[in-house]
Amino acid sequence: MFTDRPTLAQVLTDAGHPESSDLHALIIDIAGACRDIARHVAVAPLTGVLGGAGAVNVQGEQQQRLDVVANEIFLRANEAGGRLAGMVSEELDELFPIPRGVLRGRYLLAFDPLDGSSNIAVNVGVGSIFSILPAPGVGAAATTADFLRPGLDQVAAGYALYGPSTQLVLTVGSGVHAFTLDPETVEFRLTARDLRVPATTAEYAINASNHRFWEPPVRRYIDDCVAGASGPRGKDFNTRWVASLVVEAHRILTRGGVFLYPRDTKDPAKPGRLRLLYEAAPIALLIERAGGLASTGHERVLEITPTALHQRVPLVFGAREEVERVERSHAEETRADATSGTPRRAPVGG
Repeated sequence: MFTDRPTLAQVLTDAGHPESSDLHALIIDIAGACRDIARHVAVAPLTGVLGGAGAVNVQGEQQQRLDVVANEIFLRANEAGGRLAGMVSEELDELFPIPRGVLRGRYLLAFDPLDGSSNIAVNVGVGSIFSILPAPGVGAAATTADFLRPGLDQVAAGYALYGPSTQLVLTVGSGVHAFTLDPETVEFRLTARDLRVPATTAEYAINASNHRFWEPPVRRYIDDCVAGASGPRGKDFNTRWVASLVVEAHRILTRGGVFLYPRDTKDPAKPGRLRLLYEAAPIALLIERAGGLASTGHERVLEITPTALHQRVPLVFGAREEVERVERSHAEETRADATSGTPRRAPVGG
C-alpha cells in the first residue's frame, strides 16, 4: 500500500555518503533495534514487563524493566555487525566492548535505549536516542577517551519515537529526514524530507514546577512569556511538557517551539539533568541541521567536549530567536555579576 515511498535503505543508498557502506549498514542495524523495541513497547501491558526492574543505573535512577529490555536489544543488534569499536549506553556504567573474535569497525555508538520509559505505564510516547561517532582507527577496541569528543564530530544521529506510529528521525551527512514504520512490510519509509525548525515560535516546553529552583535568567525568560500579550514579549505563548526528550524534540522538529531543561538548584551537585553524550549532543545535531539552535544557555552544545561518559548538561533547543534570547539573558546576568564581583559557577560544559 505504501510501496511508492522509498525505504530507509533506499534513501541511504541514494545519498551516497563517503564510507557509506559501513555507516549505512550500522544505521540499518540501529533501525532494526528500534523496530524490535517498538514491538516490545506496544505489547508491554500484555507481557508483564511494565514497572521497575529492581535496580538503579549509573545515573542513580530506578531502572524500568523495559529499559533493560531495550538496552539488551540495542547491544545484541549492533555488537556483531563489524561496524563498531565499542558502545556506550545510559543503562551501563562503563563502555560496552565489542566481544572477542568479532571484527571491530570504524564507528562508536552511544545511545539512550528508552527515553521517557516511565511514561509507558500511562501510554504516552517514548523513544530511543542514538549518536554515531568515528572511532580513532579500524580494528582496535574502543576506550572511554575515544567517546569524549564534541558533538560536532558526530557522523550521524537520530531518534526513534514509539507513539501512535513508530517513526525514525535521522541526520547523516546533511538534512533531517523522518521515516515511518510500515506495519505490513516492516520497513521504515520516508515520510518527511528536510525538516526545518521555524526561527520564531509562541510555544515553549519546560517543567514549570521547578520555577523556584531556576537561575534568574531562566525565570525572567519564562515570566516574560507567561505575561503574554500585555507583557514585554507582546504576544501570548502556549506551554507544552511531556517529560520525554524524544517527544519534545519531535514536536519542535515538526511544528516548532523551544524546549528548556535548565540548570537549577534543586540538586546543586548536578550541573544539568540531561546527558551530553547520548541525549543532548544527538538532539542538538538534529536541531541545528534543521535550522534551529541548541545551547546550555551559556554555550553551544555541539562544541562541548565531554569529560565523562555520563556527564550532564542543561539544554535549551529549538527556535533560533528564542534560544538566542535565553543566551542573552544568561550573558546579561554574567556581566552583572562581573560588575558586582559576585563569583560565577563553573562552566556547565567543564
